Amino acid sequence: MKKIEKIAESQTFSAVNVGKLGEISEYVLEMGPEIKIPGKVFVGQALQTTGSEFSFQVFQPGTETGFLHTHKNHEELYFFLKGNGEFQVDGHVFPVEEGSVVRVSPAGKRSVRNNGTEPLIMLCVQYKSNTFTAEDAMDGNILDEPVKW
Repeated sequence: MKKIEKIAESQTFSAVNVGKLGEISEYVLEMGPEIKIPGKVFVGQALQTTGSEFSFQVFQPGTETGFLHTHKNHEELYFFLKGNGEFQVDGHVFPVEEGSVVRVSPAGKRSVRNNGTEPLIMLCVQYKSNTFTAEDAMDGNILDEPVKW
């Protein structure tokens, strides 16, 4: 089973490597003795994120999530990085492929499947809904100092 590699860290940052996209299938998420999800890895804890969680997941051809799920408070963004398949939200089924992005509110009943012929690789970002404001959009500061490599 593949493990996340720590690259660097200090008080203000952390960096990890999960491997190449083709290696995501080597991870196994263990959610209990009987629940093991192949090809899924959560990365937020390894990075010490404080405002979101995210995971990479690969679906081999002919596989699917296998269940619908919702959240109490968290909205999710699904970024499809490779392959193609179908996404379902509240009974609406639509195609997804490399470059597709899907946002689902907490109450949306969601699931994914790979009905293609190559692995479907996605990145899912989970965060608390209704927290980003217009003020947050202006949160960044461009510093008046040179970049030194």
